[in-house]
Amino acid sequence: MHLIIANKLYSSWSMRPWLVMKAFDIAFEETVIPLRRDETAEKIAKFSPTGKVPVLIDSDTTVWESLGIVEYLADRFPHQEIWPEDAKARAHARASSAEMHAGFQPLRQACPMNLGKRFAPKVWDADVLASVARIEDLWRDTRAKFARGGAFLYGDFTAADAMYAPVASRLATYGFRLSDDTWAYMGSVFAHPSFVQWKEQALAEPWTIDTYEEGHEVLEIFPRRQVS
Repeated sequence: MHLIIANKLYSSWSMRPWLVMKAFDIAFEETVIPLRRDETAEKIAKFSPTGKVPVLIDSDTTVWESLGIVEYLADRFPHQEIWPEDAKARAHARASSAEMHAGFQPLRQACPMNLGKRFAPKVWDADVLASVARIEDLWRDTRAKFARGGAFLYGDFTAADAMYAPVASRLATYGFRLSDDTWAYMGSVFAHPSFVQWKEQALAEPWTIDTYEEGHEVLEIFPRRQVS
């Protein structure tokens, strides 16, 4: 299997299937194509029918879109609990992941994922705050119904946690005021080995995109590092 992704520092859509594949020990090779460079479009076009990443190539099968890739992996590896085993929890996880895939545009547009820095809190508009409120409510309700005391949305780590991991990083990066239970869940995501590995590799990348930081005051810059 070959997964084509963009910069780990910024590419939230790339993160999602990558986390699933790492969390469930699915072997793959990866190609990272940095965004916003002269050769970016040409390189992505060699793999992707949409001109976007991520894209998964499995022999003669090409799958694009993060959620499409996750569903393909769940079919390809049915012995892995990529989605919750319980039918009701599985249906809920798919619905909540689809909401993430299609929704929360105000938050996503105002706050690009950036794993390399932390920004000062701002006065956000009502649409951004509504996105955050919906996410907190969704996480709280999901965990109350399905977590069974586990650390993640449906107890154990699933594709739904991978779908929401980039949003969790945004909420921390941009200093939103959040409830204690939201922070507790986010802490579990940030401590998961797949997320830790992604962030370590993100901080080792040489590429930056300054336009993603326009209009935000930097409070902290995380040190770039080398990954062996």
